[in-house]
Amino acid sequence: MYLITAYFDENTNKRLQHLIDSVAKCTGNHFMTENHVPPHITISAFEAQTDEIAIQMMKNVKQSFTDGNVHLVSVGVFLPYVIYVAPIYNAYLQDISCDIYDTLCDGEDIIINQFYKPTQWFPHITIGKKLSKEEMQIAFQTMQEQFQVMEGRIVRMGLSKPNPHRDLITVEY
Repeated sequence: MYLITAYFDENTNKRLQHLIDSVAKCTGNHFMTENHVPPHITISAFEAQTDEIAIQMMKNVKQSFTDGNVHLVSVGVFLPYVIYVAPIYNAYLQDISCDIYDTLCDGEDIIINQFYKPTQWFPHITIGKKLSKEEMQIAFQTMQEQFQVMEGRIVRMGLSKPNPHRDLITVEY
């Protein structure tokens, strides 16, 4: 599995990392911090036969990348064990999702995860993962106390492998 991820400007990154760290501290669930998962939005998830093929696909899609603003406005959950911050799905996010999808569709033997197709994608920034029922309740309380609506800027994209998170290539704007 390969992920194409969007990363934030320094200020937004610090604010989101603070939320990740706070949830880990309050819940005792350190999945995000122990796996060194940085604040990000996954734009696409796909299968490719080799790292080299995936890296070439990233080089193909980087031509259409530009930086852009996102408004992080909501806290939500994927039951039973994920808490996240969600942006408004704006034209910028829609454009990068469609551009990446179109480029990946041109690749040989690329299988795109069904939840990362442009009309099926739900952009979000995971703050806590693999939370128990009790940890989820604590995480939600922590987010109620600490989350504030924010505007951020996506300033780079990366191709990574998950679990543990490992960047293969990044593109700065």
